[in-house]
Amino acid sequence: MDDRDADAARRPRAAVFLDRDGTVIDDAHYLSRPNQVRLISGAANAISRLNAASVPVVVISNQSGVGRGFFSHNEMLAVQRRVEKLLAERGARLDSAYFCPHAPGADGEPVCACRKPGTELYHRAARDLGLDLRASWYIGDRWRDVAPADALGGSGLLISAASTPADELSRARNRTALSLGAAVDAILARV
Repeated sequence: MDDRDADAARRPRAAVFLDRDGTVIDDAHYLSRPNQVRLISGAANAISRLNAASVPVVVISNQSGVGRGFFSHNEMLAVQRRVEKLLAERGARLDSAYFCPHAPGADGEPVCACRKPGTELYHRAARDLGLDLRASWYIGDRWRDVAPADALGGSGLLISAASTPADELSRARNRTALSLGAAVDAILARV
């Protein structure tokens, strides 16, 4: 490897940060059993296209069911292993996944910096994986998945899903995509 290749390898890379429930898999509300995991149609193909373009793909997900006592940390991890297995069977992979296990505070307010729209997990991923948060994309079916783009200087796209409230779609205005595949089309057109 020459010096230019070594410099490029050390430079932070743009990534795509994905919400999990409602973006990659069906949102089953407090999903605790691996056999309940269903990939959203086209999600594996979209992630595979990012993999082929050497764009890191990282899941950031609020999993308040742990903090609320609905399921254990180990059950959450078993669900995530199932997600990754289903993706792998379809030729896709995640570079990493980060979870906030905390329940929201009173009136839905975050009680920690890691609960989206908080940015702690994004900063952790950037440190762990050498990512450039300002050049990255933030994708999900809820505003809290896209809001970190504004805080971190990246680009956000709100997926227009059945679970996306109408007021959040209005808030996102022209930063929406009809599916994860459409969001990936927009991203790859700019890479």
